[in-house]
Amino acid sequence: MSSKYPEVRTVTVRIFTDKPVRKTPYQVKGVLMRQFPDEEIVPMLDGSYRQQFLYPRVQVKILNEQIYIVGIGEGVDPIKSMVSKMDLLDFGNITFQVIDTEVDEQADRFQPMTKLIRYRFVTPWVALNQTTGYRYRFLNNVDRVNFLNKLLGQNIVFMAREMGMELEENIFTKVTLSSLFPKPVDENNWGAFNGEFRTNFLLPNYLGIGNGITRGYGTMFGLFNPEMFSFNEGDLQELEAQAVKDEPEEATVAESDLQEIDVDKVPRPKKVPGEARLILKKMTLYMKPMFPRKTLLPKNRKDVVKGKKFPNSLLTKK
Repeated sequence: MSSKYPEVRTVTVRIFTDKPVRKTPYQVKGVLMRQFPDEEIVPMLDGSYRQQFLYPRVQVKILNEQIYIVGIGEGVDPIKSMVSKMDLLDFGNITFQVIDTEVDEQADRFQPMTKLIRYRFVTPWVALNQTTGYRYRFLNNVDRVNFLNKLLGQNIVFMAREMGMELEENIFTKVTLSSLFPKPVDENNWGAFNGEFRTNFLLPNYLGIGNGITRGYGTMFGLFNPEMFSFNEGDLQELEAQAVKDEPEEATVAESDLQEIDVDKVPRPKKVPGEARLILKKMTLYMKPMFPRKTLLPKNRKDVVKGKKFPNSLLTKK
C-alpha cells in the first residue's frame, strides 16, 4: 500500500442463521441496538454520530436473505466486539439462531489504484436526491449518463476524504446502467439505478455508495482480477441470481464516457461542530422575537399560559 495514504481498516461480517432473514436493515439495526445496548456499535447505528461521521462507519445489508454487517475505520472494532457475543436475534415475532459468522477483515481494501477495477451494484444505487433529480430531469440521455458518472466519482472522493485521505491523483469513473429512467425510492423522491461501474479506486465488497446507505442501498461487489485479488465467486453468483430474479426484464444499456474527476473541484460538505449546533439550538429555543405576536382570543375567555391566568382586559379582542 502507498505510504502517502493512511491505512484504512475494513471488515465484512456475514451472519449465517437457521432461517432465511426476510427483514429490512432498519429492523435488524433495531434488534442489534436492543440486544446490545452497552456496545460501542449502538451510537453508530442510531444516528448519534451523524454529524461527526458523514459517511456511515457501520452498514447493515440484507443480501440473499442473509445479514451482512460492513464496517470501515472506526466501525471495525465495535462490529467485531458485538459479533463475538451474538448467538441469536430476537425480532419479537420470530427468532433467528446464529449458526456461524464469517469475518473478513482487511487493511488494504480502500485506496487509489493505477488501473480500473470493475464493480457491480447488488442493490439499487440511489444516485439522485431531490436537488440532483431536478437537474437530471432536464438533461438529454447522453448528458444524463455522464451526469450520473460524475456524481459517482464525487461520491468516491467524498468517501476518501471522510477516511482521512487527501487524494493527489484524480479519480476516473465509467458507469454502465440498465436504464436511464430512475426508479423512485421511499418517500424522499430519490432516484435509483441498476448497473455497474469502473474506477481506479479499490473499494471493499458490500460497501455502500450514494444516498440511502443506512437503508442498504448502493451496495456494490468488486469483479476483481483473480491474479490481483481474491474474492468468493460463489457469493457473486448467488447475488447475480438474485438480481435476475428481482429484475427479469431486458433493459437498454446506457454507458458513460470514461471521465476524469478533478479532486480539487469536488465540493466539501459543511460540518457544524457539536458545540455550535447546541448553541444554535439554545438560541432558537430561548431567543425572544423582536415583535411579539398578539394572540387572538374570544372576549370572555380566560387562558392559562405557563400556569398564569390573564384577565380578560389583557387579552386581545377579535
